Amino acid sequence: MSTQELLDFAVIEYGTVHITVFNVLQVLFILALARTFTFLIQQAFRRAVKRRRVDRGTAYALRQLVNYFIWIITILFTLDFMNVEVTVILAYSTALFVGLGLGLQDTFKDFISGIILLTERSVTAGDIIEINNLVGKVREVGLRTTKILTRDDIAVILPNSQLTNQGVINWSHQHAATRFHVEVGVAYGSDTRLVEKVLLECMANMPDVDSDPEPSVQFRDFGDSTLVFRANFHSTNLFRIEFTKSELRFAIDAAFRQHGITIAFPQMDVWIRNQPTS
Repeated sequence: MSTQELLDFAVIEYGTVHITVFNVLQVLFILALARTFTFLIQQAFRRAVKRRRVDRGTAYALRQLVNYFIWIITILFTLDFMNVEVTVILAYSTALFVGLGLGLQDTFKDFISGIILLTERSVTAGDIIEINNLVGKVREVGLRTTKILTRDDIAVILPNSQLTNQGVINWSHQHAATRFHVEVGVAYGSDTRLVEKVLLECMANMPDVDSDPEPSVQFRDFGDSTLVFRANFHSTNLFRIEFTKSELRFAIDAAFRQHGITIAFPQMDVWIRNQPTS
């Protein structure tokens, strides 16, 4: 068998579909070419990020869109080289697509939401978001789902429609440090100015608390059993802010003990009235 006869040998022959060894080699070449293009594009975006020509979130979104475009074109060319008419497939699959559209409408909604996220970049890889009281760092934005990593290092997969249809707090969109607070109650009779001074000193000694804007203390309320204070501070440690708050509470507790300030707790005075005896 000559080389030409080998290339013309029919691997699959069904109706109008006639796939030869040459067609298979063409398909493999196209797939390898597409894979090479995607790899080169990935390397180009990595170099751009390292040189700070583009931020990481933008690079990821553009890379995903380019990859999807390349693979769609690759699939169309592959079907064409395999002598498969796409229009015929679409025509015979109309009823199937209608059924799939009704049964997978939520999936299609997620796909459209994924395209919106990748184009608008309202949520990108590396962002810290909060949705439904869940705070996490975005690891990957796909066409259908978005993967985030919570503060407990738990991977959560969210449908993209949730990110476009529900209210999402994107902490990474803050160009300045974000303000947080820790509340503490002290017993009645405590020196309120001393409490203010101690709270300011505790925040000033915290490495994750920014000095600009300066921390502040508010005397919030006269509670039932406590004088309520709020320690306000700014920080850029958004993802691990709960650990920063925890360290600040440790520091406040130690400082209050040192200065003799009592942290209040609920209490009630009961007066027993003696009844006159007959």
